Amino acid sequence: MALPVTTQLLLLLVWVAAIQAAEPWTELLNICMDAKHHKEKPGPEDDLHEQCSPWKKNACCSVSTSRELHKDTSLLYNFTWDHCGKMEPACKRHFIQDTCLYECSPNLGPWIQQVNQSWRKERFLNVPLCKDDCQRWWEDCRTSHTCKSNWHKGWDWTSGSNKCPAEATCRPFESYFPTPAALCEELWSHSYKVSTYSRGSGRCIQMWFDPAQGNPNEEVARFYAEAMTAGAAPHGTGPLLLSLALMLQLQLLG
Repeated sequence: MALPVTTQLLLLLVWVAAIQAAEPWTELLNICMDAKHHKEKPGPEDDLHEQCSPWKKNACCSVSTSRELHKDTSLLYNFTWDHCGKMEPACKRHFIQDTCLYECSPNLGPWIQQVNQSWRKERFLNVPLCKDDCQRWWEDCRTSHTCKSNWHKGWDWTSGSNKCPAEATCRPFESYFPTPAALCEELWSHSYKVSTYSRGSGRCIQMWFDPAQGNPNEEVARFYAEAMTAGAAPHGTGPLLLSLALMLQLQLLG
């Protein structure tokens, strides 16, 4: 026997509301931060420079941004890696890769947070960085020098670029970052949290990957986006579903 039209409409409304309740995690995927040099939406950039090239198929950075961030003192933020003498090339490549990930990746949505800063409205926080990427970063930078453990703040900018504050002393990285976690987590005010997972696990963000094998961070972002929104319906959807279910039950009983 065919269901009455009103019953059919109620079933349709319940189905639509249920679909809407299941979708919010997708809003965390394939997005760019609202920050100083990020594009509004990710897209292909065929000529991304050197270490940023893995993101060329889908990037939040422009070609000009990718070129500028490879310079020792980039005009993007007037920030120099060489604030305590010349940074070792093996160390510097990790900082360039970190900046490429920050500027170019469209797969950091689950960790984007709003901030009230003059140069950006959003940042990422506690991104689960693969433990082996962090370990290699720390090992390659042990012989380079710095004067601070938090590079987000506390610099002397009177010259136009970052200089060590007067009271700070240049020492080997290991003095300021005694462990890999100290480097990766404290350097940028907890932008990263060192994961217990390794590269290729699908559970941690990789700074380095072979684009010929695809972007592994897409799977990671999808996993965490689903986990973060599991059981969390959009505001107002829960009561709506309950009301529709009750109306449908009454209709069927009638």
